[in-house]
Amino acid sequence: MPKVKLTIAESKCRCGYFKKGQEFIVEDLCPPLCHELWNIIYPSVYALQNGASLDYGDCRAKMFDAACPDEGRVCIHGEAVD
Repeated sequence: MPKVKLTIAESKCRCGYFKKGQEFIVEDLCPPLCHELWNIIYPSVYALQNGASLDYGDCRAKMFDAACPDEGRVCIHGEAVD
């Protein structure tokens, strides 16, 4: 199963959980993310772990960008890695 690297692209987290540039590798367990952010990105992480490519701008790629449901305070980039 491919791993997925998650990188915090921007952070204005009201709880201070995330800092820009933080990275997490997802293998078989969810990383230490808040439930709200994980809930938003899990479908994309699961798809990448199972070989999918996703809509990314004008093309399809093995990556995604997402924003926290709390007014987009945290932006995260995910990509499949070997």
